[in-house]
Amino acid sequence: MVASYGTSAPRVEGFRRLFAHMLVLTVALMTALGASTPAMAAASRPIKMVVLGDSLSAGLGLSGPEAFPARLQKALKAKGIDVDMVNAGVSGDTASGGRDRLDWSVPEGTEAVIVELGANDALRGLDPAVTRAALSDIVARLKARKIAVMLCGMLAPPNYGSDYAARFNAIYPDLAKSFGVPLYPFFLEGVAADKKLNQADGIHPTAEGVDIIVRNVLPTVEAFLGSIGGQRS
Repeated sequence: MVASYGTSAPRVEGFRRLFAHMLVLTVALMTALGASTPAMAAASRPIKMVVLGDSLSAGLGLSGPEAFPARLQKALKAKGIDVDMVNAGVSGDTASGGRDRLDWSVPEGTEAVIVELGANDALRGLDPAVTRAALSDIVARLKARKIAVMLCGMLAPPNYGSDYAARFNAIYPDLAKSFGVPLYPFFLEGVAADKKLNQADGIHPTAEGVDIIVRNVLPTVEAFLGSIGGQRS
């Protein structure tokens, strides 16, 4: 005798309930997957980042792969953090120069900018008020574009005196506090004034010097990028 699903009313009702339950679970699963897919895709794509700086980040005297942005990108990759990196360093640039080229140096779609500017201002003894205004404008304009910003600080050389140094050195912590952005206090920490880690001019780091800068700044950059990843949707 061939069994028939239609010969028993209780059995039919049981199958109906089972089917309905499976249908509800399937719809719920598809809804959950549909909702999570964009978030998962956003979290998995590389973060688009620009290093806006001068010769220290441009890599004066070094090959492209030895420059700070490339070495930082490699270090982040080793930590499992994928970044689409743009080296927007221009040798000789002051903070005002960086501000003047900001719009074309930081393309649409950029999510994060590391600002490394001010060394040339200090070397030339420019008025700290001018440097402060330029950096403030850079940070404000980037934030207005919903781009995350991290500041790399610089220290004035001692030859301009303590008053100048106090005015200049206060720029970076003041701006970081007022704009609520992360700060790495001194870009050349552990490298400045060390002949073994600088090129013949005594100013620009060697490849080894760049590696030390990257190693020192990496925890700050990791935290910076981590906050961006958490805000993606």
